[in-house]
Amino acid sequence: MTPLVLIPGMMCDARLFNPQIAALSGSVPIVTAPIGGHGTMVALAAELLSYAPPRFALAGLSMGGILAMEILRQAPERIAGLALMDTNPLAERDEVKARRAPQIEAVRQGGLRRVMAEEMKPNYLTEGPNRAAILDLCMDMALDLGPDVFINQSTALRDRIDQCETLRAFTGPALVLCGRDDIPCPVTRHELMHELMPQSRLEIIGNAGHLPVLEQPEQTTAALNRWLETI
Repeated sequence: MTPLVLIPGMMCDARLFNPQIAALSGSVPIVTAPIGGHGTMVALAAELLSYAPPRFALAGLSMGGILAMEILRQAPERIAGLALMDTNPLAERDEVKARRAPQIEAVRQGGLRRVMAEEMKPNYLTEGPNRAAILDLCMDMALDLGPDVFINQSTALRDRIDQCETLRAFTGPALVLCGRDDIPCPVTRHELMHELMPQSRLEIIGNAGHLPVLEQPEQTTAALNRWLETI
């Protein structure tokens, strides 16, 4: 079975994919990649490629999806299949870039918890019975990763390039998935990625926002499993 590399989103770690790892690890080798040691997508991708299997299926959520596209750009011959979840192939918009510097400065001054609580976490999830528990997990992951990772990731996101041509060139098995109520990466971004990769399967998960892997884990895992079966 082709190994699966999972890349979590900003200020998340392997716990983001706990339901998927539990469900899939018996049938596929899984590597979960930490992404916080560098301040550019290019360097983050190069580091991951240095220890990833020679050829692998690649799935990323949010910033993890953005990094997955850079990995694909650098080493397309190593990617057996691509799953992009709740992410964005475009360069960062100017209005989003403008928010990065104040957030970075606040985090440098000890305000990581506040920035996560007030400026990021409110945009993550739709309403649901597990919302509070998932938000608590997101905070735990962010605080465990710490301010240096936040600064590196913010810088890498701010300076990223447009990856539309990278996706257009990919012809392998592909999944494009998002929560229907995703605010940071809306459905229209995923429709664009589906258009760029017409061979892809587009899955819109109901009653989910930016983190369907946790909000609707069974539906998300089933979609990933269908994708893995095509590789």
